Amino acid sequence: MITIITAVSMNNRKKEFQVCSAHGSHTFPFALLDVKPTPDNPIVELYVDKELASECFTYILKSGEMDSVTLDQVRWYNRDPQYMHDMLLYKLSVEAQKRVKESNLSKREIIRRLGTSPSQLYRILDTTYYGKTVDQILKLFHVLQCEVEVKVTPKTA
Repeated sequence: MITIITAVSMNNRKKEFQVCSAHGSHTFPFALLDVKPTPDNPIVELYVDKELASECFTYILKSGEMDSVTLDQVRWYNRDPQYMHDMLLYKLSVEAQKRVKESNLSKREIIRRLGTSPSQLYRILDTTYYGKTVDQILKLFHVLQCEVEVKVTPKTA
C-alpha cells in the first residue's frame, strides 16, 4: 500500500523533522540525513515533494544543496509496526520464491498440497501483495519441507 506524506515540519531545537502521514506522525533526526544542515548552512526550504508522488519530502540548505527523505526511511527509523510487518512479508515472500524454484515439486502439486488455487499461490509469492498472512507463507514453507525459525533479539540503542 502506497502512503503519502501529508505534512512535514522541522524543529531546529530538537534537530528533527516531524512527518505526518496516514500512519501517524513520526520524527526523523537531522543526524541521519545524507546532506546535513549546520548553523552556517541551515535548511531554508522544506516541502512535501509532489514530483516524487508525495512519498518523500525535500529540503534545501542555504548553500543550495538539496536532498530528499522517503516515508519508508522515516517509518523504518521509527520501527512503525505496519512497516515492519510489510518488510517481514516481503522477506518471507522473496525466500518463498527462491524455495519454490529450488523445489522438486511442480507448482500444480504445491497448489494441491496447500489446498488452494493457482491465483492464491501467485499472490502468496508476490512481493508487492500485502493482503497475505504470515500463516499462509508458513504453510507454503511446510509444503516445501522447510523449517522456519523466529529469532527475537533485544533492541539495540
